Amino acid sequence: MELGGFSVSLAVKDLQASREFYQKLGFEVFHGEEDQNWLIMKNGDAVIGLFQEMFEKNILTFNPGWDTSADKLDSFADVRELQKEFKAKGLTLESEVDESTSGPGSITLIDPDGNPVLIDQHV
Repeated sequence: MELGGFSVSLAVKDLQASREFYQKLGFEVFHGEEDQNWLIMKNGDAVIGLFQEMFEKNILTFNPGWDTSADKLDSFADVRELQKEFKAKGLTLESEVDESTSGPGSITLIDPDGNPVLIDQHV
């Protein structure tokens, strides 16, 4: 099962301070809107999202249809297919995507330690 590009979405208190910290670790701003309080940063294939006042917790994020550079993949498992597979395996979903739709959509699961896992399809 391919989940797509992976990143960690960090719930940060101060976007500017976090950006400067991660830049010192070699991350560069890749995408985002600082005036909207979010940035995506990369260091090689490592991707982190900085989100100020958007989430309560850090989130493990997978993007079906994208690679780690947010380039569209030719072939991928749609989030609705993943949702069906997760349910068939007995996983509980915190949020679901409408299976009668197509295109962008997202689902959320919580791992055994309380960590949110977001499957967020943009294509």
